[in-house]
Amino acid sequence: MTSYAASSTQAEISELRRLKTLLPPELQSWVMVEGTTEVNPPLVRCEEIGKDQVEIQIDLVKWEQLALDQRNLLFWHEVARIQNDTIPKDGWEMAALAIGLGGAVGELWVQDGLLLILALVLCGFSGYRLYMKNNGGRQIQEATEADEKALALATRFGYSLPNAYKSLGSALKTLIEQTPSRRQRQRYESRLQALRRSASKAKSKIKSNREV
Repeated sequence: MTSYAASSTQAEISELRRLKTLLPPELQSWVMVEGTTEVNPPLVRCEEIGKDQVEIQIDLVKWEQLALDQRNLLFWHEVARIQNDTIPKDGWEMAALAIGLGGAVGELWVQDGLLLILALVLCGFSGYRLYMKNNGGRQIQEATEADEKALALATRFGYSLPNAYKSLGSALKTLIEQTPSRRQRQRYESRLQALRRSASKAKSKIKSNREV
């Protein structure tokens, strides 16, 4: 039993080290790769852990159920999100919204028009930011843009473009099959549809270039 646990731990450490080597050199000094210890966490996600540091957190139990090429493309998707600066930031919007609402209610009592207007402006701005952050259409757009960049990263690390498309498409299909959340499945399905359209365009472009 102890031997199995030690072997499993060693395999997890080896996988984290391997993934670290898949980071572009310009990211290796400030992007960390760690296994998550949360209960029922997402498969993989990015999180800011400092002013100039980002951590890619992985559920290694679920991660090991995927094929190696699938892991690589999903990992590069997260790397692309870091490069595109679309990872979640500190949630100051909720605090600002609470302050604004509290200030607005307070100013209704003291009847200070200027402060009431400032409180309402703060509410409006923070509410807009929260809406944009949680807007489903924007999230899917950011995800599909990260997928495109992940394909480019894969070719940078030696994949052919057709194999990169195939590996990412296979990974998304597997996630669709394994994800119980309907909303999350729909996001994966939207990404897969966008990937198929992109692959079709790339195939047509290659065919056109050969004919010239």
